[in-house]
Amino acid sequence: MPVTRRNRKSEEESSPSPEIDLTKIKDLIKLMEDHDLTAFELEDSGFKVRLEKGGTPEQVIAAAPPVAVEEKAPEKIVAEETEEISAPMVGTFYKSPSPDADAFVKVGDAVDEGTVVCIIEAMKVMNQIKAEKSGVIQRILVEDASPVEFGQGLFVIA
Repeated sequence: MPVTRRNRKSEEESSPSPEIDLTKIKDLIKLMEDHDLTAFELEDSGFKVRLEKGGTPEQVIAAAPPVAVEEKAPEKIVAEETEEISAPMVGTFYKSPSPDADAFVKVGDAVDEGTVVCIIEAMKVMNQIKAEKSGVIQRILVEDASPVEFGQGLFVIA
């Protein structure tokens, strides 16, 4: 009988657990803090976890089992009354006009339509990116001097 017990235990150890490992999530939050990250996404063993840092402590935004191929998982979870200011081109994101200058905008700043919110450098040309509507900056989604892709979210504005 002990052999049956041992086999059952080894089967349980080898099968993936459907539960979320909170220790792993806490380690990811620590990693985000250590490296000053604003967002992090991980897909592992059938679970997808996205962490975002905003005005409140980090939160688990999504944790779900894998989605069937026919279905499309939502890319973003954003409140209905907010919009993203996204990159109109591929390049390097800069939050200020020069390294020693203040940022164009910070979280909580009110902006009007046409307000310069950042610069994207593309092919040695500095392109000013302007807000397309008035509102308040809720989150900055990109780190300074980071590469960005066309359509990538830069700011959340409400």
